[in-house]
Parts: sequence; C-alpha cells; structure tokens
Amino acid sequence: MSVESYLPCDVVPVENLTASLNQTDRYDTLCVIDGTALPKELVRQIDEQKKFDAGITSEVSCFRLQLDKDTVRVVYNCVGELTDFDDVRRYAEAAAGALRRALKAGSKYPVLLLPIPNERFPNASIVALLGALHELYVPLQLREDVPARSHRFRKIGVYFESHAHKLPDLLRMVQTVEAGRFVARDIGGGDPERMAPPRVADYVLHAFKSGPVKVTVVDDPRVFERDYPLYQAVNRAAGTVERHRGRIIFLEYKPPNPARKTVVLVGKGVTYDTGGADIKAGGIMAGMSRDKCGAAAVAGFMKVVEQRQPADVHAIGVLCMVRNSVGEECYVSDEMLTSRAGVRVRVGNTDAEGRMAMADALCQMKERVLAEGLPDPHLYTIATLTGHAVLAVGNSAIVMDNGPARAVDHGLQLQRAGEAVGDPFEISVLRREDFDFHKGKCYGEDVLQANNLPSSRTPRGHQGPAAFLMLATGLDKCGLGSSHPIKYSHLDIAGSAGDVPDTPTGSPILALAQAHLNIV
Repeated sequence: MSVESYLPCDVVPVENLTASLNQTDRYDTLCVIDGTALPKELVRQIDEQKKFDAGITSEVSCFRLQLDKDTVRVVYNCVGELTDFDDVRRYAEAAAGALRRALKAGSKYPVLLLPIPNERFPNASIVALLGALHELYVPLQLREDVPARSHRFRKIGVYFESHAHKLPDLLRMVQTVEAGRFVARDIGGGDPERMAPPRVADYVLHAFKSGPVKVTVVDDPRVFERDYPLYQAVNRAAGTVERHRGRIIFLEYKPPNPARKTVVLVGKGVTYDTGGADIKAGGIMAGMSRDKCGAAAVAGFMKVVEQRQPADVHAIGVLCMVRNSVGEECYVSDEMLTSRAGVRVRVGNTDAEGRMAMADALCQMKERVLAEGLPDPHLYTIATLTGHAVLAVGNSAIVMDNGPARAVDHGLQLQRAGEAVGDPFEISVLRREDFDFHKGKCYGEDVLQANNLPSSRTPRGHQGPAAFLMLATGLDKCGLGSSHPIKYSHLDIAGSAGDVPDTPTGSPILALAQAHLNIV
C-alpha cells in the first residue's frame, strides 16, 4: 500500500491562502494556533477579535473574518502561555482541538496553518500536523462497515507561511510516520473479534505485502508447544476456538548496506484479556481489547521502517498475538512450566499473561543475536503490561534498561528523542529487589511468574515484570560482566497507549523512530 492509503484524509500543501479561498472547490476554514505566521491583515483582525472576546486566549473559538474580498471562517485555538513544565505536545493538542472545532462548525475543507518552529520547540510544526491527523483518524471497523463515514474530511490543506520550501519534505516525513501510527491504531483499536489473532495476521500480511519487510506467521500449536511453551500456556484455552487461535508474527527488514545496528522489538499482543482463571471481576474487564497495543506499536514501527528503508539499520519485529481466555483448558496458578530457555517457572497469577506471551519469543531473539552475531543489537519488549505503570507516571511510557543498555545512557536518549517529537518517556531503574522478588520461592522452581496481587498493589509493580522477562529468557546472563552482553529495554506503555474510548495513540512509535531512524 502507498503511504497515502494510511492517512485519514488527503493532505494538500497550500501555497497561497487568498488564491485557495478564491477557487470554486475552495477551502472554507482557516485553523489557526499560536505561533503561526499570518498575513498582516489577518493578524490585525484576530487582534481585534481578542479585544472583543477575552475568552479567545483560553479556549477554542470560531468567528468570521474578512480576507481580501472574501469572508472566511477562522477557528483559533490558543496554545497559551507555556511554562517550564510544558512540552511540544501542546501544539498537537491545539491543532487537534482546532480541527475538532472546525468539524463542529460544518467545515468541509479546512486549512491548518502550521506554527513556525521556535528555539524551544523546533518540531512544533511537525507535532502540530501529527496531532491534527491523530484527531481525524477513523476506526478501522467504521471504515469497513460504513464506507460513507470512512473520512471525517476528504482533504485538509496545510499552510506554512515563510517556510513553504520546507513543506514538501515535512509532509513526506509526517505521512511516513503517520502510516506507522495508522497501522498501530487499526490493530490496537480493533475489537476482540475484528482483531483476533488470525485476523491480525491477515491484516499484517496485507499491510506489508508489497514492501521490503518480510512477514512470517507461526500458527501451528505443535510449534507453540515445542518452541514457545510459556506463550502456549496462555494460548491453550483460546486455541480450542479456531477464530481465537494464537499467532506469532515475525517482521524483518534487512538493509541494502551492511547493518550498523540491529533493533529487535517484541510486542505483547493480547487481543482480549479476561484475566484467565484469575478472572478480571467487578467490571474491570472492559477495555481489555487494548491489551494488544504493544504488538500494534511493533507493527507500526516496522511500517515506518518499510517506508523510510534505512540504509544500515536491521529491524526485526515480533507480534505475540494471543487471547487470554477462560475455560476448561485455561492455564492456572501453581502450574510449573519450563520456558524456552530451560527455566522452570511457577505460575502465580494467570492475569500476568503478557510476560508469558512475550518471554519465549524474546528468548528466541536473544538466541538469534548470539548465533548470527548481529551488529550492535538492542532487544526491546513493548507492552501495556501493568496498572502500576499508570499509577506511577500517568499517561507517559516507561523505559527500563538492563546493564548494557543503561551503560550507554539508552533510557536518557530515548527520553530525549520522545521529548523532541511529543512522545514522552519516564525512566525507571531495575534493582536487585526486582530480581529477588521473582526468584523461585521453593525447591524445584527457578522463577516465580507473579504474586497474586494486582500490580497496582505490589511495590515496584512495573519494574518486576522486566526482571521476570530477563530471568525467564536467560537475558540476566547477558549483563555487563558476561562474555556476551546484550542491550535490553522493557517499555511499559500501559499509560500511554490510549484507553477506550480514546483513539489509540501509537505510542511509542514516534520516540523509537526518532531514536533509531532520525525522523526529524
């Protein structure tokens, strides 16, 4: 598919506002946010409007102004006074709010006037446009079921006063990145049936059918039992229902030149989480179709890789798609399982299924890195893993590094990359206590999968799962003092992925793309 097919509408550069408004098929609304360079007459009239309505500086406003001989609708959304604690997301929020108000006003063809980059926020224009496109996303199932509602706008114009020469490159970059976020939203936002594991595989095969990313799908239960035993434990109950059977999906991009580095992403793709035998009771199961947003982000990142085709970055993505169903075949607490790495794991809570779904694929990627000597590898797990992460940092993502990753300041670099493009990260540190918590408690077990409390009631509830993933895969033997150190980072996006009814955010695609592909 082309990049354009992964956009919520056509995005058209506008070079001359007045000429565009004079066309028969003309744009009908100017969406203006702070920091936009405007024609002097428009500036004068907006200033007059501010004197007339003081509320214009604190909330989105819609009013009528005169531009040359034309009357034009203006939607103005003030970014406001930015404190030391604001970040570039304010521009995304302002642009999204302006487009939302334009829709309410009955606009058909709006023009978004991009803010001019400034010293503090050099990517304000890019982030503003990404915010607008996020607002205009239409869910996959609505597009499929009601084609007449597949677009909120058929097209929007983009105007970049005094920077028009940069607009084509800016649009190409934004469209490329938005293609990845679009794929992630489709997968992450699909309901438990539309995006059950087999249908995720179908979607991914179609999305990557004509590009340089190779797709491989594993669907054989015998292979799951042999090579992915922890994953198969989660899949056991769902595997009795054909349309819910698990899939492990591999995506790989090999660059045309010798690789400078290798990025390996393993994503949690729990298409619905009932909690399993430790069932989510009391109404807390609603929204668990979003428990696949980690795998969705992996697919989205690989879509960005496909579009950019970096010359020297080897990228591998693994989507561990599984439904955590409850039934007579479901796995239960107290089961003793042996992981791919030969580690004996005792199950403590079947609602801690995400770490189980990812562990064996992560181990496989560790084995491949070591066997093939892949250059400068960095392994990631990405998951909507813990409620504790939401309590700890709200709607930011969290990065947790092992020793080799921490030694090169990876967490700080990822945090800075995310800060530049409006995809924030907080840094958590793994400590000895996290590994002690998951060490086997009785003779015959090596690792305890989880305690029987929710993560939100467990001290260090978001750090512990990262320690489990290292213990269950043997990555704990790949530290700084080992003969084969491997960088590994666990990203908990439970707070940043977007909960029902909000649109999935696509976090952390922007931060990872900036860190590894230098998108801006």
